[in-house]
Amino acid sequence: MSLFHRGTVGAVVALLSTLLPLHSQAAESAACQKVKFADVGWTDIAATTGLASVVLEELGYKPSVTMASVPIAFAGLKNKQLDVFLGYWNPSMTPMIEPFVKAGQIKVLDKPNLVGAKYTLAVPEYLYTKGLKSFADIAKFSKELDGKIFGIEPGNDGNALVQGMIDKNQFNLKGFKVVESSEAGMLAEVQRAVKNQKPIVFLGWEPHPMNVQVKMRYLEGGDDVFGPNYGEAKVYTAMPPDYETRCPNVGQLIRNLTFSTQMENEVMLPIMSKTKPNAAARAWLKKNPAVLNDWLKGVTTVKGEDGLAAVKKGLGL
Repeated sequence: MSLFHRGTVGAVVALLSTLLPLHSQAAESAACQKVKFADVGWTDIAATTGLASVVLEELGYKPSVTMASVPIAFAGLKNKQLDVFLGYWNPSMTPMIEPFVKAGQIKVLDKPNLVGAKYTLAVPEYLYTKGLKSFADIAKFSKELDGKIFGIEPGNDGNALVQGMIDKNQFNLKGFKVVESSEAGMLAEVQRAVKNQKPIVFLGWEPHPMNVQVKMRYLEGGDDVFGPNYGEAKVYTAMPPDYETRCPNVGQLIRNLTFSTQMENEVMLPIMSKTKPNAAARAWLKKNPAVLNDWLKGVTTVKGEDGLAAVKKGLGL
């Protein structure tokens, strides 16, 4: 330091401060233009990924979505074949992601992107009224349920929790079977059962339009399996550990993203009616542009221009 005059040092620092952002932006423009999201087939993740994708498109990026089971999505983040997963439900997915996090292969952002979610077993209201009100009641209705509990896609964490109960004979569930299909497949079974007033136990969660489409109740007494308060969950964002360093502008946007159960329910509703996630997200953002103010703080376009102005212009606001 003694070799430099303070004024000279200040001039060098000032010059570097103007050059470094340009270098960083140029590097990200080339290497990070394609943003690869993971989606495990849940409508809530399709909604949040759609919202993020629309914003990224208007910033000049090229987002893409890869459908995968939960274990494969985590492996994709570990191998850097995927960049972002907006749907790590804690605590239900924690046993699956924990080994990757402990090994330093996946980074979970410290702030959840959604609070107030829930995830546990549910029944139609008419079955709840008949006495199936808790996990302990399921076995009493074994015959009516044909020994089945309806889950979602194979490899899903919720299915694994239910299978674990069966394997350990928790709540006298030995002999029951988890019926695996998909979110859409499970909901079709639920709607068929409701139409015919038949008994059914299924994986339920919020946010999701099922909460308004079906008169349903969440079962009590599953704290040891799904967690307290009906599997109360926080949803986090996961990514490769170095992604924010490699792609700081996209990383800043992803870090800024926060959602609400009401927001997700509203975006999910048209998706459930076969509207493309990005189209549903774009329509919602046009009606609710205020969320962009926080999401785009410190975020620019690919070319380094004002991100908020660019997205609003792209949305016709």
